Amino acid sequence: MLALALATAGCGSPTPSGTVVPSQALPSATPSGPSAIPSAGPSPAPSPLSSAELAALYSEINGQVRNIRGLAEKSPTQPAILSPEQMTELLTKQLNEETPPALLSAYERMYHGLGVLPKDAKLSAVFGELLESQVAGLYVPTDKKLYVVSKGGGIGPLEKVLYSHEYTHALQDQNFDLIKYQPDSLADQSDRQLARQALVEGDAYVTMTYWLQQHLSPGDMGAVIGGGSDAEAQEVLKRIPPLIASQILFAALEGTIWALGVQLKSGFPAIDAAFADPPDSTEQILHPEKWASREAPIVVELPSDLASKLGAGWSVGLQDTFGEHQLGVWITGAVPTGGLPTPPPAAVVGWGGDRMALLDGPDGAWAVVFRTEWDTDADAAEFETGITPRVEAAGGPGRVLPGEGGRVRWIVIGSDDATLNAVAGVLGLAG
Repeated sequence: MLALALATAGCGSPTPSGTVVPSQALPSATPSGPSAIPSAGPSPAPSPLSSAELAALYSEINGQVRNIRGLAEKSPTQPAILSPEQMTELLTKQLNEETPPALLSAYERMYHGLGVLPKDAKLSAVFGELLESQVAGLYVPTDKKLYVVSKGGGIGPLEKVLYSHEYTHALQDQNFDLIKYQPDSLADQSDRQLARQALVEGDAYVTMTYWLQQHLSPGDMGAVIGGGSDAEAQEVLKRIPPLIASQILFAALEGTIWALGVQLKSGFPAIDAAFADPPDSTEQILHPEKWASREAPIVVELPSDLASKLGAGWSVGLQDTFGEHQLGVWITGAVPTGGLPTPPPAAVVGWGGDRMALLDGPDGAWAVVFRTEWDTDADAAEFETGITPRVEAAGGPGRVLPGEGGRVRWIVIGSDDATLNAVAGVLGLAG
């Protein structure tokens, strides 16, 4: 199942308002997101079908997916087959129309500050390359439309698999309301959005794989795996900064593992129940025992007067929560672009909660501030050791500083030493 997920999914899914990909900067109309990359493969393109043939094929697959997933169709779904160029045009249009330029700019400055995006790189260009190379299926809850990429306009084994995945998203939307599932109130909660997206995508990948196993021949399965082995698309992923690329891989890979574990233990009704009581953190996805016990993340807040204390011209450009997954990728600087998912580094196991702020100041000054809280003093110390090299390699001078009680670690990065010291001083961390 993991091999199939890796073959058909190189990306997870943008959400309506928030992952630090950031999904606020990806099409906000796609909470269920792109189901799979790549649409190209060595097999010849399938011949286009007539409207009647397409309708019959869709109807057949729909019934098969409903039988596997156990969800009712409440209204017809309108599928469309797009060329790669048409899909790129659709996603680019949504990106431009749905993403506030100020938000995209804030994330770009934050990534520059962390040192994970080269200072001469534009985040919009990174997203454009990512979307153009990776997306081969899409369900849009706002207009209830389903799209699958086909180079020749026809439906072959890969297109059928992608359709089964996207139709699962349509069923999710009709039964659980994907837009309400990812509300605007989560706009500054990337970690929670990633966790919820792992449920959405993991459920669809598990359903898709059961459909594939039951309804495709061994030869067709080989064609799907071959069609998903696009070296060019994998090379694009390698060029994407890991902290950004990880946002599209997490839901597909870790979400599939997590959802499969839930489904194997208690069936699809347990997945249904999870939509009503969704995971709260990537920690719960990475450590299923913490999902089972519902270990809630610690709510971490930053001083509300931080910008005003820094003086005239300072403002908060962005706040967010990273979580165990993103902090782990920042430490390792790597994502599993071609192999199985890798466990989070030991330095982030024991994560309790965090909060990040981007501060914009006069004359181009800036700062990035994190407050992190850990389960134990030892966890906090291990995190400090693991993150320090990344902080030292950030886009400006930075320090990892202890907070109160032994379980708190602050990260402060500034545009220059004076800014770093000023922020640390305002936080009471000087020295």
